[in-house]
Amino acid sequence: MPEPETQGNSPRTVGDVMTRTVISIGRAAPFKEIVRTMEQWKVSALPVVEGEGRVVGVVSEADLLPKEEFRDHTPSRIEQLRVLDALIKSGGVTADELMTAPAVTVHADATLAQAARTMAWYRIKRMPVVDAVGRLEGVVSRSDLLKVFLREDAEIAEEVRRTVIGQLFAHREHDLTVRVFEGIVTLSGTLADTALIPVAARLARAVEGVVEVDIQLRGGSGRS
Repeated sequence: MPEPETQGNSPRTVGDVMTRTVISIGRAAPFKEIVRTMEQWKVSALPVVEGEGRVVGVVSEADLLPKEEFRDHTPSRIEQLRVLDALIKSGGVTADELMTAPAVTVHADATLAQAARTMAWYRIKRMPVVDAVGRLEGVVSRSDLLKVFLREDAEIAEEVRRTVIGQLFAHREHDLTVRVFEGIVTLSGTLADTALIPVAARLARAVEGVVEVDIQLRGGSGRS
């Protein structure tokens, strides 16, 4: 399926990249069914839903591993305090007993940057996408968030020229060029107002798909 085009300067949202066909399980799903479902669909986590699809938790591989971790090992009393949560989950047999709740979720209108920060903060690989009342709409993964870096260099360069150079320097003297190779933006030329150099760099770095910004700007009289 082709990637959606970015219109104007609107950042891509979770809704642009998320997977809409989602496999979920109920609270009563047994342990082996959860493992089989993960293996069948090649996913590392499953949303747990109830009622009309409201997300109540997530079962991940990390929630299942304690079953094997403590299969032939009884931790000491000191160890039990350190791994209490994992020890409790090692005895779980249903999704309700194994899931992490409440689930860390995101809305479809969140930006990719917002979703990435949430995933990084909670150290998770997949995150359910829910509507205003918590019903499951899709799932977004780390790989989904990286799709923004598939933008073509020419598309990135055009957006930098339009939204950075065109707006920031529309009424200022400059002699600037924009080149993009493998997502790396090079800004070169001369500026009458060198105070705007860090501003230009920050705005260019904020364009989606940009890997890095190489500043080769210098002060000068520029041209009208």
